[in-house]
Amino acid sequence: MSAQKNLAAIILSAGYSSRMQDFKPLLTLCGSTIIEKAISAFVEADIADITVVLGNRADDIRQLLERLHIKWTFNADYNLGMFSSVSAGIRSLNSEVEGVFLLPADIPLVKSSSIRLMIKAYEGSEALVLYPVNRKQRGHPPLISSKLFPEILTWNGIGGLQKLLERHENKALEVDVQDEGILLDIDTPDDYEKICSMIKVHEDRQ
Repeated sequence: MSAQKNLAAIILSAGYSSRMQDFKPLLTLCGSTIIEKAISAFVEADIADITVVLGNRADDIRQLLERLHIKWTFNADYNLGMFSSVSAGIRSLNSEVEGVFLLPADIPLVKSSSIRLMIKAYEGSEALVLYPVNRKQRGHPPLISSKLFPEILTWNGIGGLQKLLERHENKALEVDVQDEGILLDIDTPDDYEKICSMIKVHEDRQ
């Protein structure tokens, strides 16, 4: 499959990781780091335009991204929360982007096959936002049409991105994926240990 030139991905990695009590993006996972694992799903799905939004401890992640040749943008307002990073990421996109995947870095186990399914569903679709769904639950990353970018950039942020997207529910499309990873986030040490254990069980079975 050729690179998806009209689609981009934004990975949100600007937060404080306060509930984890450690810096989540650089924690080890699957032989690399959480941020590298999040990036790899898009690379394997032929999304060439990938941007990581930085904030807290930006210098630490930036060095890694530069080695990987992955673009980054700095959110000076990262202390205001995740929606400020969404806005910073959207502002950094070039004008040719027609749609963008949005993925918090702490949801790193999304399969590239799920992203490919969403790309296929997007083609020819009139939807403004596509959600991956597993076991009837919406997960990450949503795929958002560029038609919503102006509204996102003028949104007051109340209720975050989810509240804004709820206004366009009549133009939403759900894409079923066989991928529990769309629902698995790493917020706490217990989450991290659970996911590491799941990965080890899976590897032992292979």
